[in-house]
This record gives sequence, structure tokens and C-alpha cells, in this order.
Amino acid sequence: MQKRNRVNSGNITIKGIRQGLLVTLGGGDWDRELARLESHLGENPAFFHGGQVALDVGERALTHAQIERVRSMVAHHQVEMWALLSTNPVTQSAARELGLVIELTSRRKAESASAQPSGQEDAKGPREEAIVVRRTLRSGQSLRHPGHIVIIGDVNPGAEVVAGGDILVWGRVRGLVHAGALGDEDAVICALDLAPTQLRIGGHIARSPEERPGQLMPEKASVRDGQIVAVPWPGE
Repeated sequence: MQKRNRVNSGNITIKGIRQGLLVTLGGGDWDRELARLESHLGENPAFFHGGQVALDVGERALTHAQIERVRSMVAHHQVEMWALLSTNPVTQSAARELGLVIELTSRRKAESASAQPSGQEDAKGPREEAIVVRRTLRSGQSLRHPGHIVIIGDVNPGAEVVAGGDILVWGRVRGLVHAGALGDEDAVICALDLAPTQLRIGGHIARSPEERPGQLMPEKASVRDGQIVAVPWPGE
């Protein structure tokens, strides 16, 4: 697998942490970086919608108004900004007064941890390429990660899995799964029993057929000739 845990968009870097996503802005002009962030949110709504982000602005000195502006902007895209990280005391003070967290519990651990927004499943395993979830995702639970996601368990109806890379489920898929959610149409979805309510790869959408063969088999879904196809896994 190629490494896709860290996603770059211009000067913006996105990483998975236990509390959701860590978005780090580049050191360029503030307004330009905000425009890039808003463009990225708009181009990848399925990945960010309903998520939680911690925003790292580096050494910038930001006012209350500037912080409120970016918080309102991400909220417009249905994203909650719960933390603002900065090395600047002025920014830290303003963020604290606005009720934002200004320091992750363990910065080093958080930067290498798995995606774990509030109410989502524990994720364990190699952090450089993928996260590994060792349990079933139940209705109402969601999991987002900018890299690959491996689930040892089922994805029940009403559960949602969204990955920037591939999704591999060692179990049954009955919920919504979206691989390549940051635009990677080479991503794949593999499962021992693939019958999702909705399956997405990049910008392509498919649903399971209403009638399925009696003998179930592992399948791999990918994009071919502009549409999603599923074939026996392993095999072609």
C-alpha cells in the first residue's frame, strides 16, 4: 500500500488523530490559507461532513474575530472545530476565551494516533499507512480517516466508514462505505460479505443489487471504465 495517512492540499496537511482530524495550515498569507481550506472542504464534503477538526495555525497571532471567522467557515461545511493549536500566546489566549481547546493531551501521541472522533470506535494498529479497528461498527457510529482503514468486524446498517484511501473489512458490510473520499479513484473496498446500503469510491456511487446470489463470497470493489464494479476477492 502507498502511504496516504498524511494528506496534503497545497500548504494544508490533514492527519488522523483520536479526536478526529488535525488540519495544519501553511505559513503563508492567512486569507489565502483560509481560502484553500474552504476550497478543500467544499471539494470533499463526504469526507469532512459531520466531522471534528483541530486546527493548527502555527505561530500566527490571531484575534477573536479571525478565530470566529474560521470556526464559522468550517461550521458552514458541517464540521466542528473543537481545538485551535498555536505557539503564539496571543492566539492561545483568544482561543481559550472562545472555549476552544488549545493543546492536545499528548501532541506526539495524537499526531501518530488513529482517527477517533467522539462516539467513534477505537482504532489500533500501524499508524503510518492505516488504522485497524477491531470491533463491529454499529448503527449511528462513523469512522473517518485520511489514509486506509482496516476493520476486523462488521459494518452494520446505519454505520458509516469514510477513508481517504482503501477500506478492507474482515467481516460483513451492511452500512455506508466510502473509499478514496479525498478524490482517489484508484482506491478499493474489500469485504468478506459486501452488501452495503451505499458504496462510494471517489466521486462514484453504487448500491448492492436487491437480489444476491445464495452463496456469498469475498468481493473487491473498484472503479473501472467510470463505474464501480465488484469482483471475487482475491481474483479479477
